Amino acid sequence: MNALLAQALAVFMGFFAIMNPIANTPIFLGLTAGDASAVRRKVAFRALLVSFLIVVVFSAAGKLIFEAFGITLPAFRITGGVLVALVGYQMLHGGGHSPVQHPGEEDRKSKTADQLDIAITPLAMPILAGPGTITTAMSYAASGGISGYFITVGVFLVLCVITYLFFVFGERLVRYLGTIALKVITRLMGLILAVIGVQMLITGIGGVIDTF
Repeated sequence: MNALLAQALAVFMGFFAIMNPIANTPIFLGLTAGDASAVRRKVAFRALLVSFLIVVVFSAAGKLIFEAFGITLPAFRITGGVLVALVGYQMLHGGGHSPVQHPGEEDRKSKTADQLDIAITPLAMPILAGPGTITTAMSYAASGGISGYFITVGVFLVLCVITYLFFVFGERLVRYLGTIALKVITRLMGLILAVIGVQMLITGIGGVIDTF
């Protein structure tokens, strides 16, 4: 029992360091700036659900998936880095949702769909369940057999719940900050996302160089 608890704690700390709900909350607020509270909660839930499913699948069959499609980890990191950097660039230049628009019914439906789309990219993939999270999950799940798999998945589920609470209660910051401050946060988080994307790109390129 003590060994299982120690393993679970090690897995939790590993995931927490990579997923980092504290650092990702401002990014989430920046990406959902101007969204209604209900939409923000849906985005958070969908992003974490997709992240959890990704970890479940890759923990069970990650190596097989990579081999089946001929995917290498450096290529995965490079692609993720490009996606994150592009989203950060858009946020840095004022992209995103405007809180002062009043669209018609059809436009509102389309806008809501676009808002929910960010739950998948870039939130779930590659910010929450990016290359680091996936490789960590694959490593932990493979190191302990069946028990290692269930500990990995169970611990990640707990972390998803914790992250959801961070995201949802982060809404309170929105009420105190106001529109101007949110615009500043959006651009600041855009800069951070762009840097994260570039760092992922550098890591991926470094991995390609190491293979030669």
